[in-house]
Amino acid sequence: MPKINELKLAKELIKYPSITPVDAGVMKFLEKKLKKLGFKTKLIEFKEKNFKPVKNLYARLGNKSPNFCYAGHLDVVPPGDLKDWTVNPFKPSVKKGHLIGRGANDMKSSIAAFVSAISIFLNENQKFNGSISLLITGDEEGDAINGTRKVVDYLKKKKEKINFCLVGEPTNPNKLGEMIKIGRRGSLTGKLIINGVQGHVAYPQRANNPSTTIVKILNELKNIKFDKGTKDFQPTNLEVTKININNTADNVIPAKAEATFNIRFNNKHSSVSIKKRLNRIFIKTNKKYKSKFKIDYRVSGEAFLTKPDKTTYMIQNTIKKIAKIKPKLSTTGGTSDLRFIKAISPGLEFGLVGKTMHRVDETVSLKDLKNLTKIYENILQNYFK
Repeated sequence: MPKINELKLAKELIKYPSITPVDAGVMKFLEKKLKKLGFKTKLIEFKEKNFKPVKNLYARLGNKSPNFCYAGHLDVVPPGDLKDWTVNPFKPSVKKGHLIGRGANDMKSSIAAFVSAISIFLNENQKFNGSISLLITGDEEGDAINGTRKVVDYLKKKKEKINFCLVGEPTNPNKLGEMIKIGRRGSLTGKLIINGVQGHVAYPQRANNPSTTIVKILNELKNIKFDKGTKDFQPTNLEVTKININNTADNVIPAKAEATFNIRFNNKHSSVSIKKRLNRIFIKTNKKYKSKFKIDYRVSGEAFLTKPDKTTYMIQNTIKKIAKIKPKLSTTGGTSDLRFIKAISPGLEFGLVGKTMHRVDETVSLKDLKNLTKIYENILQNYFK
């Protein structure tokens, strides 16, 4: 059984410019690596109108239960201005004990660490009691329409059973071993349009200024105290992200005003309950100011929490043993693909230190990469004991 070096594989994966949702051949490359380890693989491409097609990979070794799954993504965010990088983002380079390249942190190195961990595990456990699988998408950094969400639906139809899932996203704020994510807040984005009546600023009585209505609404939204948080979650929070009145003249009352906001909500709420609350505000305020409104919502995920069980505590203790820190069980941060996977399996997230993800000169410490491989390998050893 070939042992796979995590640094070599991380470099190979980074070389593919897989800027979301472009695959650039990286899925096929990983598939070949997994086949050499004995995995049965399925490359699945999903398409949907108005969205670009996305390649995904599901691979499984063994057909017994329990099935331990690792999930991650091979798509990366754009590198930005190449002049700002000290290296070519798709020609990875090692400097001062760190690997630099786009995806080094989020999250090609984590995938490389898990594949390396599997190769080490298999050299010592050729006949283990269970299965190992990987669910890898190319649509985590983008729209998340043709990625993990649809792979989960595909696995449901195939009656594929996953007993536990480890998502390898960067979870640690400063040091490897600090944090495991056991849940995430939900995310709801609203695009609000207020339609008034255009007119001359000198004759406001002949017009209806939609900016008055939208300012009143946004002020009320920002002053909502949704909750104080819970034992597991931060308080629900609303942020206004865009305000737009596309008016080119200073003496014209505009006909339309737009705003976009995002709410990160904990498990005291659902997207449905929040929409109902907001809609009451929109109706009341527009009635008062005699304007009309349109609201479009997009829910990228509901709040969820994995209740810690023996697998959670085993993983926590494994990390502590190698990283010399007891990781905190947390629900902080943005969304992740675990919001889709939770429909078919319990799971948690643990990966690298996320300090440089999405930044210029994205980097991973070689020491952390080696230790993460060791942690993943020990998790497999302990899970299948």
